Amino acid sequence: MQEKRVHPRVAIEVQVVCEASDGSTLVGTARDLSVGGMYVECSEQVAFGTQLTIVGRLPGTKFDARLPGTVRWCKPGGFGVQFGLLGARETHAIVQLMGK
Repeated sequence: MQEKRVHPRVAIEVQVVCEASDGSTLVGTARDLSVGGMYVECSEQVAFGTQLTIVGRLPGTKFDARLPGTVRWCKPGGFGVQFGLLGARETHAIVQLMGK
């Protein structure tokens, strides 16, 4: 299978809360991360195209990141999110993680 990702990913284990645009929330674990997106392990199903804000404390930071994105693929046990416009702090935190 050909890799389609533009950005390399780093493995992480971070508890996150996913806030949907309809006001619902779900809890999951971020398992990998890049500047372009992340994989969230979660027992609940999320529909393709769902707009989310993922909230969680990235390793090495002292603040909760708020990462807007869109669900781009789903499978049993988790889903992939493509990030939207990230803030400077969040982008810097992700780039720092990628360099480790």
